Amino acid sequence: MFSIKEIVTCTMVLFAVIDIIGSTPIIIGLRQKVGHIQSEKASIVAGLIMIGFLFLGEQILSLIGIDVNSFAVAGAFIIFFLALEMILGIQLFKDETPGSASIVPIAFPIIAGAGTLTSILSLRAEYDLVNIIVAIVLNIVIVYVVLKSSKRIERFLGSSGIGIIRKVFGVILMAIAVKLFAGNVQQLFI
Repeated sequence: MFSIKEIVTCTMVLFAVIDIIGSTPIIIGLRQKVGHIQSEKASIVAGLIMIGFLFLGEQILSLIGIDVNSFAVAGAFIIFFLALEMILGIQLFKDETPGSASIVPIAFPIIAGAGTLTSILSLRAEYDLVNIIVAIVLNIVIVYVVLKSSKRIERFLGSSGIGIIRKVFGVILMAIAVKLFAGNVQQLFI
């Protein structure tokens, strides 16, 4: 069922997990290393990965005998650790930056990484499919705009502004992780 509230919630969750604003310094560094980044290509590929995982992720899990609630609980842990990274300014997950930048590492894993894919399946356990798809499309539009204007965003926000945004979204992510955990952990014991 189409719901504005669910769309807003899913959009905010994905926006916080993708953290495209917080990734602006990484994007600018990659742009300086490899030259031009194809914003359209990176956005489309990331969107296809996310929508594909939304539809096929559950089947992949069932093939290996994992239910969506278990995956949502695991996702809550990943989102929690991503939130810790954002809030404390530490790095738990190591980034690899190869020579080509449009697909790897921008589309995957910066935009459609493990945290994003886990969040998509976690959201699927709680929200309607159509609302998640709309949220993915909205986030891809935001990602495209940010990729296209990353230099202007960095100049406008400055490093301290980007740091503040990362911490605020880190706290939001932590609250989302707690909610996902609490909402799905009960189902594991029924």
